Amino acid sequence: MNSEFKNFTKIFITGCLWGTIGLFVKIMEGRGSSSSYTSFLRLFFGFLLLAVLTLAVDGPGAFRIGRKTLISCILLGIVCQGTFNILYSTSISMNGMAAGSVLLYTAPVFTTFASVLLFKEKLGPLQWIALPVNVIGCALTATGGDFSASSIAPLGLLIGVGAGFTYAMTAVFGRIAMREKSSPFAVATYNLFFGCVFIAIARRPWQTVERPFDPGVLVPGLLFGLIATTLAYAFYFSGFAGITQTSRVPVVASVEVVVATVIGAAAFHENMNAVRIAGIALVLLSILLFSGKRDP
Repeated sequence: MNSEFKNFTKIFITGCLWGTIGLFVKIMEGRGSSSSYTSFLRLFFGFLLLAVLTLAVDGPGAFRIGRKTLISCILLGIVCQGTFNILYSTSISMNGMAAGSVLLYTAPVFTTFASVLLFKEKLGPLQWIALPVNVIGCALTATGGDFSASSIAPLGLLIGVGAGFTYAMTAVFGRIAMREKSSPFAVATYNLFFGCVFIAIARRPWQTVERPFDPGVLVPGLLFGLIATTLAYAFYFSGFAGITQTSRVPVVASVEVVVATVIGAAAFHENMNAVRIAGIALVLLSILLFSGKRDP
């Protein structure tokens, strides 16, 4: 197994772990948590656990990072964690779950164009084909082909696309952050720390719930922080450290929508129809296409 394949395997695993996000959100909000508090607990517990992991793996010296890396981590936290969580939760409220999910998965398009413009990456014909295949596949998987429940106003559309854009910037800022060869775990820790602080200041999420210290919310929040955050970002940034083709990252990570759909069908008896199965097939096909040979 070559190094590049190993690194993209880590991104694939990250997508699978992110696919559990909806499960934790439904459990926590079913027990009285708000979307803001759920996001805050995810980042807070993730930050604490990643800090411990960084100390155990790389030692306290890992937290001494360069100025450019620190600025990138601040941007990751504010834009890709704090702002993204606020925009995405608002998009879901305004547009509905299905449409909000579809707008989120415009992210590979933003990342690809940013990679071409900023990092001078070159895409072959297969990669340009893979982009619309990925977006269509994500749309069909997320909605099952049913858009009737959603009526998207212009502001809702703008907020939904904004969520996709801020999500896409994770790969862009992540590449910049890893240029100084910092510890991937330290980068992930700072990322979550700044995101946690931003949400705390912007939303004061503990004021949005009646019982912020309810174990029924805190325990799944801890598991959310461990599985879909600590482990996910540990794999993400350790894999990202060895990747030069940033545009591939969100396409590979889009396996998240496949895992989320399967979990929804298994745990919450959500409809797994032929359209969703076709969407899953298109998402997986787009990942294979994006892994194909590029023009020199």
